[in-house]
Amino acid sequence: MTAANFAASSPDRTTARVRLRPTMSSDIDFVLSLEQAPENLAFITPWERTQHEAAIRFPDFRHFIVEGGESLDPVGFVILIGCRNQNQSIELKRMVVQAKGAGFGRAALRVAKKVAFDDLGAHRFWLDVKQRNSRAKALYDGEGFVVEGELRDAVKTAEGFESMVVMSMLRSEFVGRRGLGLELREA
Repeated sequence: MTAANFAASSPDRTTARVRLRPTMSSDIDFVLSLEQAPENLAFITPWERTQHEAAIRFPDFRHFIVEGGESLDPVGFVILIGCRNQNQSIELKRMVVQAKGAGFGRAALRVAKKVAFDDLGAHRFWLDVKQRNSRAKALYDGEGFVVEGELRDAVKTAEGFESMVVMSMLRSEFVGRRGLGLELREA
């Protein structure tokens, strides 16, 4: 099942409407342009074209284009890894959105959580985020992810080494938030 049938619309009215659709080969230039944008490059480790092409084809990955706004134009992308993991632990490998502060990231994350837990049967949904990426950390925290720890000096950059913060959400936490009306409902 693809995530194309899901849209997020938050009751708090701060989340934009989005949907996820499987990435196609024709979308790779858009994905690469987002990764290379200066406002994103500092917070991710970009992939080469061949890595994205492989992620589109490999059954353990889900590579999605985030479509948003009134006309549902491409506004970002999401990559999930471990979709066939025997431990039911799925990683949010990457999420990049074009327009910061417009609610597309929060909406895309809510749809990605629904895909991970409801469609793919995850027990645990996890990610790592650069320690200095306070905007992303605040988003993940606000969406119910729990800090598990820190990978000290795990990523080498031109400026030196950066630490990564590991965060996760368990199925029971996702279900609990849904019961409180904090999670996305199927559109």
